[in-house]
This record gives sequence, structure tokens and C-alpha cells, in this order.
Amino acid sequence: MASTGWRTYHRATRSATYGFLSALPLFALYETMIVLANVDATRPVRVEAGMWIKELLMMTGASGGLVLAMLVVGGGGTAYLLDRHRDVPLRSRYFAGLVGESAAYAIGVALAVSSAVGVLFAAVPPPDGALWTQLALSVGAGLYEELVFRVLLVGGLAHFLRRAVESDSWAYVLAALVGAALFSLVHYVGPLGDPFALPSFAFRFLFGLALNALFLARGFGVAAWTHALYDVMVVTGMLG
Repeated sequence: MASTGWRTYHRATRSATYGFLSALPLFALYETMIVLANVDATRPVRVEAGMWIKELLMMTGASGGLVLAMLVVGGGGTAYLLDRHRDVPLRSRYFAGLVGESAAYAIGVALAVSSAVGVLFAAVPPPDGALWTQLALSVGAGLYEELVFRVLLVGGLAHFLRRAVESDSWAYVLAALVGAALFSLVHYVGPLGDPFALPSFAFRFLFGLALNALFLARGFGVAAWTHALYDVMVVTGMLG
């Protein structure tokens, strides 16, 4: 019975439905917190991956609240289409389990990756700004960076490579490796990018690889919450 319960939980929380619903609290938290964080800011801050998505939607002529509504409706519609032929049980304990599982992964990934690189939190730049701002950016990174780099990039690469290579396993491995490399490299691009350093690149690559593995094995919801909780634990000092 316990094994059956775990399999049901695993299948349900890996679904697009749970990915969408579990992302809604992150979405609401980030969009509210970032507005408050920028009230008196001389230079507004945003999660860059979120801005990429919103700028694409703004090309339709939408702006402000309409863009946010489009994100929610688009995400919900996509989840419905992907799961419309599946029986996905909605249970509150599954959502609680997803968050608890993600917290465990956040701690485990931090310890494993830091040990592998040899420099604790080498990839995390020193907090710049108020704690509230850092918390807002942490939540937003978990949501939007996972949406861009895991769902769109790694998911898209895996889908394409499954048609190009004979083995699905190799398609997933190649997608995870390429996605992790691009996830790490993008942090050094542009005028606000960090100066390139091998330890931070290695940390970000391994961290991205771990998130790719979580996404492919456990779905978007777990990957997003793991990323968000990891960042929150870092900026609050809970991990070091």
C-alpha cells in the first residue's frame, strides 16, 4: 500500500497539472514582492528570465496586468492540454509533500555540488540590496529560470534529440548537459553579467545539471521549488 501510494504521488506531482498549480504561489509571491521591492528603488530589479518571457508577450501589444494574466491562462491551458487524458488526483498532502521533497533536494544539491566544486556556494554572488529584494529575486529565479532553462530549453532539446538519436536516455543526457552549460554561461553574458571564473562556472554547471535531472525525473514543480528554496536558504544564511 505504501509503495502504491508513493507511485501515485510520484506520477501526480510529476504532471503538468501539479507543475502549474505548485508554481502559482511562487508566481504570486514574486510578482507581489518585486513590486514592493521596487517602490523606492533608484534602479528597479527583476529576474532576467522573467523579463525575457514578458517582453515576448509584450510584442503582442499587451502590457502590465494583461501580461501576467496571459502567463497564468497560458500556463493553465498548457497543463490542461497535456493532462486532459490523464486522471491526476488533486490532494493537499501531495502539494505539501512536493514542497518538503524540494526542500530536501535543495539542501542535498547544495551540499553535493559545493563538495564537488570544493568551494562552498562559489556561484552565488554576494547579496546586493535589502533582504526583501533578495528574497523576491530568489522566488522569481526559481519560477522563471526553471521555466526558461528547464521547461523550454531542456524540455525542448530532449524532445528534438529524441528524434535525432536512437536512445531516449542519450537524448535526455545530452539535453541535460547542453542545458546546464547554457544555464551557466548565460550568467556571464551582457553588461550586468559576472566576470568569468572557473569555480563559479563549474558550480553553476553542476547546479544546473542537478536541476535538469530533477526536472526530467520529477517535473517542473519540484525543480522550481527546489531552486527557489535553495536561493532563499542561501540569502537568509540557512545554508552557511
